[in-house]
Amino acid sequence: MKKWKEFVEESRNDDKSLTEGKKQRTRGSGPGLERSLKWFLDTGPQKKGGWPGGKKRPSFRRRKFNDTSAPPGAPGGLEEEVEPESFEKQPELDPRFWKTGKLNPRIAKRLIKIANEFVEGLEQDVQISDIRLTGSLANYNWSKYSDVDLHIVVDFSKISDDTELAKSFFDAARWRWNELHDIVMYGHEVEIFVENVGHVTHSSGIYSIMEDDWVTSPTSDEIRFDYPTARKKADSIQTETNLIEKFADAKPRSALKSIKRLKERIRKMRKAGLHSPDQEYSAENIAFKILRREDTLDKLSQMQYNAFDALLSIG
Repeated sequence: MKKWKEFVEESRNDDKSLTEGKKQRTRGSGPGLERSLKWFLDTGPQKKGGWPGGKKRPSFRRRKFNDTSAPPGAPGGLEEEVEPESFEKQPELDPRFWKTGKLNPRIAKRLIKIANEFVEGLEQDVQISDIRLTGSLANYNWSKYSDVDLHIVVDFSKISDDTELAKSFFDAARWRWNELHDIVMYGHEVEIFVENVGHVTHSSGIYSIMEDDWVTSPTSDEIRFDYPTARKKADSIQTETNLIEKFADAKPRSALKSIKRLKERIRKMRKAGLHSPDQEYSAENIAFKILRREDTLDKLSQMQYNAFDALLSIG
């Protein structure tokens, strides 16, 4: 956790607006949040100069991906596809995480520590309402691909009257944390999310770590999902990603517009799936998971930053 705190302190020192006057923190105000958001966004990612303190720029891709511009299954395409079996339900919850229906105390203690370390490193005073585990590891559809989805529940209105500004601040903060850290539990990467109180999480398995009890209990009932349709949806988006890649260097402005449209389409696709009766098992949500597992989402983000840098560069 030292690396996270050092980054926060160095980011503050790099931001002149935070070092003027008496160097007092501004909490719970619009301007204070905007300054806090600024030092998250202005300190990276950058191709040159690295991160504050000379640190190496974190990679946007945690898992290695194949750069070949071809859809899965095509000659020269991705060497390993996501197996349909990885989405099927398991006969039990992951026994390394769950003991008689309760979260493994050792894991619970560690996740609480991670959440507290994250919050303590923020520029704003943040009170945690709950810490939750959700996603496939809180369900029967866990697999080797599953992440530890750690959700920190916060009342955005206590941070700022502008909840959208508060959301942007937390999005930037948690993204920076996830990029700086590579915490793994039994082979599963821990990924932090921050959600507002009252936010409806579309998951059939949600566990309150603070209360040590289920908010929403998962069911082991047999389910069916349309993997071929999900695969086609993912292939279509991967093909578009590869097409954008072909002209991104020569036409960065056009690439940015295309990437923005494609990302918005992906967001709408997943939202539609999660709001459907099938929820996590909808073809749309499984397509999203395929895109994430095969690093298409990371590839899109990397292309977006590269195009933005190219537009601002001279020579």
